Amino acid sequence: MTRTAEKSAVPTEERTVTSLLQRVILPRTGDPMGVRSLYVDERSGLQLATVGGSGGGPSRPIDLVGSAVGARRLRTLSRTAAMVPEGSEVSFGAYFNAFAAGYWRRWSRLTEVHLRLTLDGAGRVDVYRTKSDGSRIFERGVVVSGRQELDVALDLRPFQDGGWYWFDLTTDSGELTLLAGGWYAAEEATGRAAVTIGMPTFNRPADCVATLTAIGEDPLVLDTVTAVIIPDQGTRKVRDEPGFEAAAARLGGKLRIIDQPNLGGSGGYARIMYEALRTTDCEQILFMDDDILLEPDSVLRAVAFSRFSREPMLVGGQMLSLQARSQLSTMGEVVDRNAFLWRNAPGTEPHHDLADRTLRQTPWLHRCTDVDYNAWWMCLIPRAVAEDVGLPLPLFIKWDDAEYGLRARSRGYRTATVPGIAIWHMSFLEKDDTSDWQAYFHYRNRYVAAALHGPDNPRALLRDTVKRTVRHLLLMEYSAVALQEMALRDFLAGPEALFDSLPTVLGKVRAKRAQYDDGRPLDPATQVPLSDLDALAAQVFPEPPTRKLAIVKSLARSVVRNLRAPDPAHHATPQRNVPSRQALWFVLSQLDSATVTTPDGRGVTFRRRDPALFRSMLLTSVRQLRDVAKEWPELRRRYRAALPELSSHEAWRREIFER
Repeated sequence: MTRTAEKSAVPTEERTVTSLLQRVILPRTGDPMGVRSLYVDERSGLQLATVGGSGGGPSRPIDLVGSAVGARRLRTLSRTAAMVPEGSEVSFGAYFNAFAAGYWRRWSRLTEVHLRLTLDGAGRVDVYRTKSDGSRIFERGVVVSGRQELDVALDLRPFQDGGWYWFDLTTDSGELTLLAGGWYAAEEATGRAAVTIGMPTFNRPADCVATLTAIGEDPLVLDTVTAVIIPDQGTRKVRDEPGFEAAAARLGGKLRIIDQPNLGGSGGYARIMYEALRTTDCEQILFMDDDILLEPDSVLRAVAFSRFSREPMLVGGQMLSLQARSQLSTMGEVVDRNAFLWRNAPGTEPHHDLADRTLRQTPWLHRCTDVDYNAWWMCLIPRAVAEDVGLPLPLFIKWDDAEYGLRARSRGYRTATVPGIAIWHMSFLEKDDTSDWQAYFHYRNRYVAAALHGPDNPRALLRDTVKRTVRHLLLMEYSAVALQEMALRDFLAGPEALFDSLPTVLGKVRAKRAQYDDGRPLDPATQVPLSDLDALAAQVFPEPPTRKLAIVKSLARSVVRNLRAPDPAHHATPQRNVPSRQALWFVLSQLDSATVTTPDGRGVTFRRRDPALFRSMLLTSVRQLRDVAKEWPELRRRYRAALPELSSHEAWRREIFER
């Protein structure tokens, strides 16, 4: 390998370096091959963008091909130890083992970080850093012979806009064993590592037991945990799941299960925060979803990041895909303050596969990404923040996490979504919850959050809602529009009914949705007839309009067509069968009926065009949005005045927990 610079070997320094920030960790036994790319990069010769030479020398061109080490791969000995075979090169410049120096520079009080490695054998350690554009710089190299403990002090000051540190291990004529490693601080952290982990659950007992087991099996993680609180809101109880007793035994007296009605995510997380503040001496509260796969080191990293932050802040974990586990689904999220809609942070690419393009090959991963909030698949909230900001709002699901992040920010507490802190969660590519029963919560809670934290003028929010209404109608998603109508009616009624509706609203939502064809999934093999289309026509779909004028014309024709009477024959037999990915407005708007595959692929909905329903729902939506626009100043005043009560411990106790 060509190197741009080399410094002398740096032995272990005399001063004590004891504050662990991030362990070097290896894949689990049995992890799929693609998951290895999150821990180690075994492709040699990779370069990022162009790499400048030392002292202003010439840049080297990009080389994204690289060559696999092949059979001479890193051999994992445990989750924290591995052996590099003779004649091999392995980079730890991977998602879980590189050090996100830019984030530590931006948010922590540290100005340097120490790489500590315990090694045995013959080989070489090379340390690299990157700039925010991904360009790579050789930092220093160390030759290893025999058993050696290295401590390499590294400057964090050049990383204001982003960048990472990592190390590579290289062998020539012998093997090199990494016995342990990690990134450390040379100063003590603030406060205590004392985290309460909370995980509300609804009929996910197997997933919960797996997470409890992961927490209990890791001694370092378990030592930081003061309590694990599970509000069990389902009918299939966690305590009845095989493996629960063994998992609970590992946690000792730290596990608490609270049976309560299904109050959704917000009701579950509110209970966790309420109990953590009332019954534990924890310094941090860590929210996690019940349907995740946990990398236990993420708990340690989130706690460490929180303790070294310059000021109290929320620390979020990123989301990796549970279905394609080498895929980084979400780098960070923001809220558009005008249309008041969450979106991926600018400059990021959702669903990025790190097995295809590694950290070393992906320049945008080296920039620091600012966020407004972190979803509660994994989010750490310091006790001081929770005591000041209050509990989540009684929203059931959707927008509770975003609203909390915006509320915390309004009180001076920022959020960081930190690479290398992550869980695996079901990718959003596998579902469309904006058009199923969750549509009610998307609409109502979006408007509640906008009233609390949004613009003085709701024009962009209302315009976006009109577009979504028309899209639902063209897709024959009449249940989604009915739920939107219900949501806006409840929003217009004001904040006073939010607590009362929390235990009952889900039943009303499901009953409303079941009144419409698109709200009743069917078994395609037994409950609906097949379309009469021939095999060729059934597989040909219209191309989307791309130019602005073409889109406007197509939209106008689609609206006019949906106001005309359909062919009655098509209401008995679907005109065509449409896969979920093809269920687009310019396809379905041209049909009288269709079976549409549900996003999870388990069934279909038999949608039938209804001009009368199209007309009445559109008019109702326009009237409601006109009312929202007229009453917006007063609605904002009422919701903001109610916020202290809606988020107070006493109100949650009185209205929900002790009712």
